[in-house]
Amino acid sequence: MLAEYGEPLQIRQVPRPVAGHGKLLVRLKACGICHSDVHIWKGDVRPPQAPNPFILGHEGVGVVEAIGEGVRGWAVGDTVGVPWLHDTCLRCDECIDGYEAFCQHQRAHGLNVPGGFAEYVAVDAAFAVPLPAGVDPLATAPVMCAGVTAYGAIRRAGVTAGERLAVFGCGGLGLYAVQIAARMGVHVLAVDRDPAKLEHARRYGAAAVETAGEGLERLLADNPGYHAAINFAPTPATWAGIVASVRPRGRIVAAALVSEPVPLIQEWLTATGVTITGTSVGTRQEMREVVALHARQPLLNPIEEIDLAHATDALHALESGKARGRFVIRF
Repeated sequence: MLAEYGEPLQIRQVPRPVAGHGKLLVRLKACGICHSDVHIWKGDVRPPQAPNPFILGHEGVGVVEAIGEGVRGWAVGDTVGVPWLHDTCLRCDECIDGYEAFCQHQRAHGLNVPGGFAEYVAVDAAFAVPLPAGVDPLATAPVMCAGVTAYGAIRRAGVTAGERLAVFGCGGLGLYAVQIAARMGVHVLAVDRDPAKLEHARRYGAAAVETAGEGLERLLADNPGYHAAINFAPTPATWAGIVASVRPRGRIVAAALVSEPVPLIQEWLTATGVTITGTSVGTRQEMREVVALHARQPLLNPIEEIDLAHATDALHALESGKARGRFVIRF
């Protein structure tokens, strides 16, 4: 659990959660570690009121241990996913329109309520993710956030078969995006500074790869423009390449948490008609779709299995950019 921002997580015995009204008690088998956990751990992202206990984690896979009153459609022993969204208001325009990921009153596991870096977690049954029995917990845990975020970003980008998509940042989210887009028949360019990640992107379906660095903007500007570009890299350094990559009327989607400003010339927007938007995790419908996609043909990512005691080490590796893939805690 998080006792102090930026300090090592502590392993403590805490009371087991209960399955209250409308809730499921989940016994976790695995939980992925996401870059959003880094932002929360460091204190870059802070809840208005910290949960007690403050347990991080929102990429969980487990089984239903107990069912609260008012819950229908679930049985003890069912395989279940624990996503970022714990619940939303269900009343705002975003919720009513089916875009609950943009609800400004949402509560998230590992931020507003206790999350998945624990043996048990309480989940709102309306937002719990039904998973096929026998699913691989380690391979599926990152799909609960990284996978659905990548899928939602592609949906926001609006790419279709035959179009060209530039993916900036080939960590866990970017590699999922490469696979999803390639399966759709989209021509994918993968951009990253790490040759190993670019090699994974090529194996996962990227039609072309480029190393981030000096000369990238000129190279991209000299090529036929891309219909869309998605940024998964948590840095503003990708912005010049993104601008250089998109064609007139192209779409730019921000998927990474980048707090620093980037230069934007409005005259360029008026001349090109480029659309700039953002994405945040995914909706429940998008989660159902990406889980079905994963069940038909598993989405791949390099997985590094760890135990709970090494969660802080994983956070440090993610913060420094030294993670070789997705860290997943096995319980």
